[in-house]
Amino acid sequence: MKLKNKINLYTSILFIILLILMNISIYLLFSNMVMNSELDRGKQELERNAAAIERSLGTVATDELLRAYTPIDGLIRIIQENLETFGGTHDASFNKEAQNVEKKFIQSTNVEIVKSESTYMLSSTPIILSNGEVANLQIAKSIEGTTEILHALRIVLIIVTLVAMIPVIISSRLLSNLIIAPITSMIKTMSDIRESGKFKRLTLKSESNDELHEMGTTFNHMIDLLEVNFDKQKQFASSASHELKTPLTVIESYASLLKRRGLQDPKIFEESIEAIHSEAIRMKNMTEQLVLLAKHNEQWNLELKDIDLTEFLTDSAKAFQNAYNRKIIFDSQMDTNAFIYSDEQKLKQLLFIFLDNARKYSDEKITITLSLNNKEETLINISDRGIGINQTELPKVFDRFYRIDKARSRKTGGVGLGLSLAKEIAEALDIDLQLQSVEGIGTTVTLVFNKNHKKLS
Repeated sequence: MKLKNKINLYTSILFIILLILMNISIYLLFSNMVMNSELDRGKQELERNAAAIERSLGTVATDELLRAYTPIDGLIRIIQENLETFGGTHDASFNKEAQNVEKKFIQSTNVEIVKSESTYMLSSTPIILSNGEVANLQIAKSIEGTTEILHALRIVLIIVTLVAMIPVIISSRLLSNLIIAPITSMIKTMSDIRESGKFKRLTLKSESNDELHEMGTTFNHMIDLLEVNFDKQKQFASSASHELKTPLTVIESYASLLKRRGLQDPKIFEESIEAIHSEAIRMKNMTEQLVLLAKHNEQWNLELKDIDLTEFLTDSAKAFQNAYNRKIIFDSQMDTNAFIYSDEQKLKQLLFIFLDNARKYSDEKITITLSLNNKEETLINISDRGIGINQTELPKVFDRFYRIDKARSRKTGGVGLGLSLAKEIAEALDIDLQLQSVEGIGTTVTLVFNKNHKKLS
């Protein structure tokens, strides 16, 4: 059975059961109230009549006395212990059915409902006869009118229940359609994706905050992630097949040269080994960067913590200077230490990418500056006095495999992925990158940390 039909069936059954239980409760409550009211009224009438009859016994003929108190829709009688009637049984002239009410001697005051051909309320109480004997005064009064009202109430409640089932079933159907509609739409969208091979999203018409709308939003977000990851994987495969072809060809060519003439010519041997080693290192770096670029921002596994930027930049500049024997100047223009909330290792990787670019494309000192702008945002500037970048090429420098000076990039081991990787890391860390460059003068890269990153001490 489909989920839609299950929801419709279960909700219909549940509401119908609740409706039946509610109507049964109403009937029982009303019936109990009416019957208790009849019994209380019968008991009060019995006590009043018994006192009057007991006072008049012996002074007025018994049959005449009883006839005076005979109810218009029942009978009155005095039952002795041997079940004989004292003074006769007196009933309404038009209600002979009351004669069929069972005779029984009851020693205490009692009011009960009895069934004969009709329904009666039988009230009985002990009385003392004129001869001193204890007898039982009984008044049977028809409550057929009350039972007919209750019967009519039963019929009305049954009709109401049957009629109410119609909107219950309709509302259950509407409810099941409302719940299933987003799921059906999701199934159709996934089927379209499977058949067409293209990513699609649900059309969300409602702006409510209910779970169904949240499910649709989550589904669309999942499709966004899948599409981004799919594009990254496709780009990774395309980039890897394209860029790894060259170093593999070089390695294969030099390996063949070594096989043919390497043992006879030491120069060819050294040249081939050097070329193979260089291309292997370049291919390794390229592969590592491609793998990093294939990750989505949410897959970076960031380890966020407070970082003292002054100490961090001082240590990073010293480490880079010792590694490459290049002059690195750190200048802090802030009166206090600057603290940010970020991932230290990813931030160091981002900083080293720009320092490495500055090292490759300039021969003079490199400057790192820490400052605040007029928006109270923390800035890190990495400046070099190198070859610079033409203004027409500035928008392209973050593209994969784009190299401004292709000959020099090959020579320095660049593969055109560093700045693309830097852009991905900056996006993961929520850092804005700004690039300014003048050809022949130098380049300045600015890392902008918004107020969410900053904590000053």
